[in-house]
Amino acid sequence: MGCCGSSFLEEPGTDDKDHRPHHQRRNSYTASANHHRAQPSNGTDHPAGGAGAGGGGVGSAGFILEFSLADLRAATNNFSPDFIVSESGEKAPNVVYKGRLQNQNNRRWIAVKKFTKQAWPDPKQFAEEAKGVGKLRHKRLANLIGYCCDGDERLLVAEYMPNDTLAKHLFHWENETIQWDMRLRVALYIAEALDYCSNEGRPLYHDLNAYRVLFDENGDPRLSCFGLMKNSRDGKSYSTNLAYTPPEYLRNGRVTPESVIFSFGTVLLDLLSGKHIPPTHALEMIRGKNILLLMDSHLEGDFSIEEATLVLDLASRCLQYEPRERPNTKDLVATLAPLQNKPDVPSHVMLGIPKHEEAPPTPPHPLSPMGDACSRMDLTAIHQILVTTHYKDDEGTNELSFQEWTQQIRDMLEARKRGDLAFRDKDFRTAIDCYSQFIDVGTMVSPTVFARRSLCHLMCDQPDAALRDAMQAQCVYPEWSTAFYMQAVALAKLDMHKDAADMLHEASALEEKRQRGGKGS
Repeated sequence: MGCCGSSFLEEPGTDDKDHRPHHQRRNSYTASANHHRAQPSNGTDHPAGGAGAGGGGVGSAGFILEFSLADLRAATNNFSPDFIVSESGEKAPNVVYKGRLQNQNNRRWIAVKKFTKQAWPDPKQFAEEAKGVGKLRHKRLANLIGYCCDGDERLLVAEYMPNDTLAKHLFHWENETIQWDMRLRVALYIAEALDYCSNEGRPLYHDLNAYRVLFDENGDPRLSCFGLMKNSRDGKSYSTNLAYTPPEYLRNGRVTPESVIFSFGTVLLDLLSGKHIPPTHALEMIRGKNILLLMDSHLEGDFSIEEATLVLDLASRCLQYEPRERPNTKDLVATLAPLQNKPDVPSHVMLGIPKHEEAPPTPPHPLSPMGDACSRMDLTAIHQILVTTHYKDDEGTNELSFQEWTQQIRDMLEARKRGDLAFRDKDFRTAIDCYSQFIDVGTMVSPTVFARRSLCHLMCDQPDAALRDAMQAQCVYPEWSTAFYMQAVALAKLDMHKDAADMLHEASALEEKRQRGGKGS
């Protein structure tokens, strides 16, 4: 899994163990321990004294996997034409394949986008752009997992969405069209995805259209992460038909945040009409008050005129010629959120498709007490285990010279001691404050402190912050099962249950590996 908050994970100091972030120890995916790097979702501020988006004053680096070309050849049957899922097949400028990883510990389905070398001649530039996209992770995105720069090959790897595109469901449906309430859900979910990306400092989205909206195994709409990556190094390619292109792009050849809003307006038109209508034509119909003429006849009148009018008005605002007159992403969400009428009806039911179920991976051996507690999301049991374990897994992470035992160090250790007492006594907000004081000094790095603060955030109903801290613990100690277990609980709290099951499986595998190596868990 790959992506993170806006500032994230600087290298800790050297120590006896190899505690560098895993992406700095270049292994091919199949030769590695296959640890998916779960990345934080929506940014939730830490309480007073906390560390902000990155957690704990440790700096920034993304955690997406670098795949070898051999991995991706095996996953896609040597890039077989039968595995192509992009709408234009082999004629697409950048072909997308589905594939399945062939590692014994990971058989997940993936989507692989293949660029030409001409689009990205510099592999370093391509990798940096991919890592930037890889810092994003949200349940409204089809998230980026990794990339490959091997010789002339430039590839992106993302989560695979098995239930086709919005274009397929709107324009090429076979049994039934998308019902009105589901169209409103699509509009909101994509607006939420754009708002998240904008808040995380990635407001540009290239070629936003109905083909970029994908449906996951639950039928939920997600925005493809591929559009967050420029189609080429200069970012000036725009594959959408010129009739649907933002007017300012035609003037200066650049995508802006306001251009993305314009493109969102064209998606709203698609949802209203069930057809791909050029914006100029649609605006003429809007000015002529011909809303019924614009609406998809296949809905057979089964929609609210009031709701359709609100959506049409929003589309009209998005399609304004002057960029400054368009709404922002927060306006999109604020307008669409109140229109959701069936929040409790699953998307796959509204789409009329069966729910795609894939059995979660079976742990390699019976779960340990920590694994069992995490699988049950028993926070009280996890707390007791962390109290009992104390700091035994921190051995070797910090070695301070005599000269480094300054008053600041003593104050920092005193803050940790106060945090430990509060943690033991289940005063979790005080523990967060004290542990944050310890972390913010930055001289000593403790995976246990991050794990403990992660649990405190869970106890305070802050799963995003909990996930960030669990990731920080993994950064300090890349093969520490507790870090993975805490990520599993946080992901489950964020309703990312498949990712949580994968993480639980990996934590259990790490425990087994450690036991085989003769070390205690």
